[in-house]
Amino acid sequence: MLVADVGGTRARFALLDESGSPAQVRILAVADFASPVEAIRAYLSELDAAPPRAAAIALAAPVHDEVIRLTNGAWTFARAEISEQLGLQRLLLLNDFTALALAVPHLADDELYQVGTGLPVASATKGVIGPGTGLGVSGVLFDRGRWLALTGEGGHCSLAPADERESAILAHAWREFDHVSAERLLSGSGLPLLHRLVAAVDGRRCEPWTTAEIVARAVAGTDVQCRAVIESFCAMLGTVAGNLALTLGARGGVYIGGGIIPRLGELFERSAFRARFEAKGRFASYLATIPTYVMLSPTPALLGAAHALAESGDCP
Repeated sequence: MLVADVGGTRARFALLDESGSPAQVRILAVADFASPVEAIRAYLSELDAAPPRAAAIALAAPVHDEVIRLTNGAWTFARAEISEQLGLQRLLLLNDFTALALAVPHLADDELYQVGTGLPVASATKGVIGPGTGLGVSGVLFDRGRWLALTGEGGHCSLAPADERESAILAHAWREFDHVSAERLLSGSGLPLLHRLVAAVDGRRCEPWTTAEIVARAVAGTDVQCRAVIESFCAMLGTVAGNLALTLGARGGVYIGGGIIPRLGELFERSAFRARFEAKGRFASYLATIPTYVMLSPTPALLGAAHALAESGDCP
């Protein structure tokens, strides 16, 4: 059995071991392959593994149509192509944050890092959000003995400013885009744009840094502008995460995935994220009870895909 987590930049693959857990994990660059079939064949060839009879593939894209297009990647393919070309008896396609949400109830304590206060309510709904190449949003709820994941595109909801500074940042963005979503700024693909917008508001020169360079300079404390960008990034993310908690009634906690936040380390903990998460007027005390966690596992969506495959009846 094969599980995969395909984002806009990287594709993670694993085979399930006898216990149904992901093993032999490999990470490949999406840009190195023309399609998921080529990437899967390369992965299996590296391991000298036999073709699987079933697969669950989590994708950073809507998965309800026959033709799938990665939202922030170059792959476009028909779901039938994967089954036919790989000889699969069963193929399960799911949104990457649906898979991530399914993993949340099964993460160990040492795979989570709490930021701020709050205690999770047992079996209560959990919210999931994560800035990677894009911005994923999901949730998971407990119903009749099992966890059910929500599938949506919450990262594309409109981004709202929370103070005058953010209003100025958004005003600059609106000059370029008719619709400014949360993902437009709060993602790996959006961070260079946010860097440029913050520089414009602050009247500073903007160097054309990549996302990795902005994060590295902010963490090292060597660039005032990059630090200011990450401060704005974390504050805005706190607002969006707080909105998610209120929308879902996520008293089981809000869990932050994606590749950016774990790289920020203590900078994220000291940021305005948690204060902004709770800054909801009359509902500040409600949000203060909801914990927020950073997911430290490097491949949680593979775990979620494995659980989805097991529940579909394709795993022993």
